Amino acid sequence: MSSTVFLPPLARLLMSSLFVWDGILQLRNPGSTAQYFATVHVPAPNIAVWISILVHLLGGLALLAGFYSRWAAALLALVCLGTAFGVHLPAGDPNNMIHFYKNLVMTGGFLYVIAFGPGAISLDRKAALVPAESHRATPAASSRRGAGR
Repeated sequence: MSSTVFLPPLARLLMSSLFVWDGILQLRNPGSTAQYFATVHVPAPNIAVWISILVHLLGGLALLAGFYSRWAAALLALVCLGTAFGVHLPAGDPNNMIHFYKNLVMTGGFLYVIAFGPGAISLDRKAALVPAESHRATPAASSRRGAGR
């Protein structure tokens, strides 16, 4: 087993940690989160906060476990893009621009998961929802390769 087999789950851990942690923080104080949502003009902030909590926690945990990871990555990429362009885009504030680019970088990571899958160590792979990247040679293929020698 190659040592690189551990890189995709490590990447999923790092990418999902932001969402799981934020979901926990929002769950601990939904009123404060709703007030923040109101200041950045999120519609129906008292409802949006509960949607946000569900998306952050369920999407983050699904990505972490590699469970429907491409769907989780797509959902979290949309969250990042919506947040980047809807909340952090107004140029001029350096802090907003840091968060804007952080969200774009996170989206890039999610696109990578969508394109290449969750890696070998994932519930998707265990449930065969994602085909293995490396296919072992079948006996028939091995005999064809050796036939020309």
